[in-house]
Amino acid sequence: MKQIEEAKLITAIKTPYLPNGEFDLDAFDALVDRQIANGTQGLIIGGTTGEGHLMNWDEHIMLIAHTVVHYSNDIIVIGNTGSNNTREAVKATDQGFAVGMDCSLNINPYYGKTSEEGLLAHFEKVLELGPAIIYNVPPRTSQDIPTHIMEKLAESNNMKGVKECMGSERIGHYEKQGIACWSGNDDQCHDSRHNFNSHGVVSVASNLIPKTMYKLMDKPDEQLNRSLEPFFSWLFCAPNPIPLNTMLAMTGMIKPVFRLPYVPLPRDLRQKGKEILEGLDLEDKFDEIKVLQDDDFVLI
Repeated sequence: MKQIEEAKLITAIKTPYLPNGEFDLDAFDALVDRQIANGTQGLIIGGTTGEGHLMNWDEHIMLIAHTVVHYSNDIIVIGNTGSNNTREAVKATDQGFAVGMDCSLNINPYYGKTSEEGLLAHFEKVLELGPAIIYNVPPRTSQDIPTHIMEKLAESNNMKGVKECMGSERIGHYEKQGIACWSGNDDQCHDSRHNFNSHGVVSVASNLIPKTMYKLMDKPDEQLNRSLEPFFSWLFCAPNPIPLNTMLAMTGMIKPVFRLPYVPLPRDLRQKGKEILEGLDLEDKFDEIKVLQDDDFVLI
């Protein structure tokens, strides 16, 4: 558990697919190998970026188990087992621990929002099962988890920290309370880390540039952070993970297969992303970046 709290860079790893709609485990393993080789210390399996919301629970737990079997000695495995249904969250979290994950990532109930008392009760049930990181992302859930609720949850020994998307000041507040906090925003993570003492970042960008993101978390580098601003902006020019999926396909790291309702970025944005990424002077390298044709993409 000490390893979790020491992690600077956690990648919300992409789940790649085959044209028949099944997981492309060879491509997944290649992505994970690249993460490990470039300093990533933890993986979120089946998160928003990994499209856990497009999986059934059998797929979800299988992918966590696959990661544990192949990589548990090399990287922290954090399974996204959250749900807006407490019973589902408890069942999935229990199954995730049964197959060997190190920690769960759990979100507050979305769409069918609950009261503050309900938030406490929901997370307390999950925290009974083992180590957990609580994920606060109001743009997706439409409900902010108040700081006093998070501070109450932190009284549990199983509460290992927060993935926080509400800015650096919120992160700084938690860190002053002794609550480990990771930025959930790539474009804010440098300042959150070096000016507000965050533990690090749960990153989307590190799927593509893990070495650079580790460097950004390891030491202050204002010049590098500024140089990445156009890339971060492009990476979120459409709802995550659409731009990431598109660029991973363009680099050849995954097959150009999308599970609906996600579809690739239009050609003009693909071209813009290629120009931005090729224009960066980074240690992370790509064999080739192809814009691809519209009919190269498979929608399943």
